[in-house]
Amino acid sequence: MAGLLLAAGLLLMFGPLPGRTWLAVTDLATGRPVFAAALPDGTAIHLTWTNSLFGLQVEEEYVVRGGRLFQTSVTFADPTGATPPAAGPADLDELYHTGGPFTVQGLERPFTEVIFLVSEVGRPRLTLVGWTLDLKGTVGFGGRVQLRARPAHPADLLIAIAGSPI
Repeated sequence: MAGLLLAAGLLLMFGPLPGRTWLAVTDLATGRPVFAAALPDGTAIHLTWTNSLFGLQVEEEYVVRGGRLFQTSVTFADPTGATPPAAGPADLDELYHTGGPFTVQGLERPFTEVIFLVSEVGRPRLTLVGWTLDLKGTVGFGGRVQLRARPAHPADLLIAIAGSPI
């Protein structure tokens, strides 16, 4: 094990892996890792949930790139199935709070950390690399799930190969 840690330390000296972002999903109440991987830049992350105040189906799209998460679009879908009206990126924060259907495309909102609060209503689901995580089933009502992004390093690959619980 000491040799593995030494090798990981040496690999850190080589700097970040180009074209890869380390993404970790953690249950904040317990610190338990739920998912972690060095993802290729451009990997999409899809969050769906139902807004309990307005009854609208929400879809948020993120992309990992350059060691960060970028929110690229948000849609609050009309329950009648009508196409929601388009809005501009500058209107997004206001629209989250006022309700009503809308869609905002072309966002480039950078984050290194996003925390999702899990309610009883809404069935929040996170989908990435062909895997869907039921947030309520994973952390329970009132739980919090953290997505944290950073540049991936060669040691991250070594940790995964060594049988990390992640």
